[in-house]
Amino acid sequence: MPDVLTELVDLLALERIEENLFRGQSQDLGWGRVFGGQVLGQALSAAEQTVPPERVCHSLHAYFLLAGDTRRPIVYEVDRIRDGGSFTTRRVRAVQGGHAIFSLSASFQVEEEGFSHQDEMPPAPDPESLLSETQLARMVASQLPPGLREMATSERPIDIRPVDPTNPMAPPTRPPRKQVWFRARGPLPDNPKLHRYLLAYVSDFHFLVTSLHPHGVSWLTRGMQVASLDHAMWFHRPFRMDEWLLHDIDSQSASGARGLVRGRVFNQAGQLVASTMQEGLIRDRRG
Repeated sequence: MPDVLTELVDLLALERIEENLFRGQSQDLGWGRVFGGQVLGQALSAAEQTVPPERVCHSLHAYFLLAGDTRRPIVYEVDRIRDGGSFTTRRVRAVQGGHAIFSLSASFQVEEEGFSHQDEMPPAPDPESLLSETQLARMVASQLPPGLREMATSERPIDIRPVDPTNPMAPPTRPPRKQVWFRARGPLPDNPKLHRYLLAYVSDFHFLVTSLHPHGVSWLTRGMQVASLDHAMWFHRPFRMDEWLLHDIDSQSASGARGLVRGRVFNQAGQLVASTMQEGLIRDRRG
């Protein structure tokens, strides 16, 4: 694996400091606070480490409570709420400096056969035909804030390729839809739990900002306050994060300084492997 991918895998592994206590470090992506996807992936990792291996996470629901400080570790407290015959439930609290900054509830199920149907995968260009997020950032590097410029233009652990990208420093008005391909930058171990942590991590990229498209602003527009409030995921079918996945996103509503987005994650064979949903703060302070 490339070094940047190894660092991310290690970041999500966590340090066990007690039976139900884990400690994680943070990475600084250039915007001065802990990236929501990192805390989401780490919290799922903490929960998974207290669950029997034959039980697979099928859903999670999380709330972002406070901004995290990238300079300090985060402690994850796992509450073993229930271990039933088929389902297991866990609650995780992420604590920093004595305050809860994030909470997550996750449900796990033994694998079962049953009915199966799914949405049809929408049309999307081949990911190999698209520029990566890093390449796109280099094209507008001189316009990016100094703190963000170095991280945005350097090699990243996940290769993210937006369909129909625009310049976030001068965004046009457009419909509230987005498609993003992503894949880990190298081969990963055959550990389904790791692939779920990584999908949780990357699902927060390009997500909430889709609700800004009809309004001609981006998260980098001066005067915009943009932050995730909650995040939900449902895992439907096995997948690999070292193979291309498409996140097909739309926003159904924005009101009360909040935007709502939902997404569907497909593999290249057209299988729906996960669904996502998020509400976030999109507060316009410009006027």
